[in-house]
Amino acid sequence: MRWDNLTADPAGDRARNAALFDADAVTTRTFDTPEFRGVTFHEIRARSIVNRVPGASRMPFEWTVNPYRGCTHACVYCFARKTHSYLDLDTGLDFDSQIVVKVNAPELLRRQLGSRRWQGEHIAMGTNVDCYQRAEGRYRLMPGIIAALRDHANPFSILTKGTLILRDLDLLKQASEVTDVGISVSVGFTDSQLWRTVEPGTPAPERRLDVVRTLTDHGIGCGVLMAPVIPFLGDSPAQLRATVRAIAASGATSVTPLVLHLRPGAREWFMAWLEHYHPYLVRRYERLYAEGAYAPKWYQRRITRQVHELAQEYGIGPTRAGMPRRIAEPAEPVAPATPEPTQLTLL
Repeated sequence: MRWDNLTADPAGDRARNAALFDADAVTTRTFDTPEFRGVTFHEIRARSIVNRVPGASRMPFEWTVNPYRGCTHACVYCFARKTHSYLDLDTGLDFDSQIVVKVNAPELLRRQLGSRRWQGEHIAMGTNVDCYQRAEGRYRLMPGIIAALRDHANPFSILTKGTLILRDLDLLKQASEVTDVGISVSVGFTDSQLWRTVEPGTPAPERRLDVVRTLTDHGIGCGVLMAPVIPFLGDSPAQLRATVRAIAASGATSVTPLVLHLRPGAREWFMAWLEHYHPYLVRRYERLYAEGAYAPKWYQRRITRQVHELAQEYGIGPTRAGMPRRIAEPAEPVAPATPEPTQLTLL
């Protein structure tokens, strides 16, 4: 396993970038519990936790925080699998079972948010690997991260498949009182058989929609990223309708479809899965993704149109941005009143 080639800019000139952490500061642990059996954790003290998104990215945000690398959700299509190759780990089983934990993420974030150079830009979380994967139940990094963002009234968003986010409901409510907080849950389909094979480490889609329902019941608007829509396995009109209907019933504020994309690292792992479970589809996928990581525009537009029409039918409206909020100025301290002289008496 390599640590020395990890920098703040993996795509840039590594010789000119400082390493993200000291290689000799890595602590490797395993836990003999059913939920972590076969999983190895590499605890590190990161040097930086707020990451700038590359300019060429399609992401609609500029800054991210990722307290983990690798993910026990084990989604076979996860585009973040490629990042494990920077550690000389494979993008398949190693990505699912070799988890890097940035144990100092909360304190480091608090320090960076307090820097004069930080301008309070929006921070997105859960965009690389899920910050509410099973490891979070043990390491509990997110409460400190959310508290730091709350205390600095820094806008943020979270995308997750994890039901563990409900543990931090009170913190999310507190943060939403002082800044803009966006929560999205990822549910690409409701087919239980497909879920068990393609997202084996995640909570069931129904449980994720329970998260949406709970958040909205507590006044925190929650959208659904309908991702991924998996061609030929989760894209029939009946499947799309069932998924959008379930999303609407959960009280989601919006639904945004995203068709499966297969970047290097994820593509090889997904195609191996497809060969095992659905070999009759291999040739169709090779044709559909012949031009690269993304499905053809005509296919993406078709899925988007169908989902938007269904969303309108089931009454899912667009998300409305909340009014800007700021931390209230502390009230001026009131000096205690000086007591009047009191005449003492013996009677």
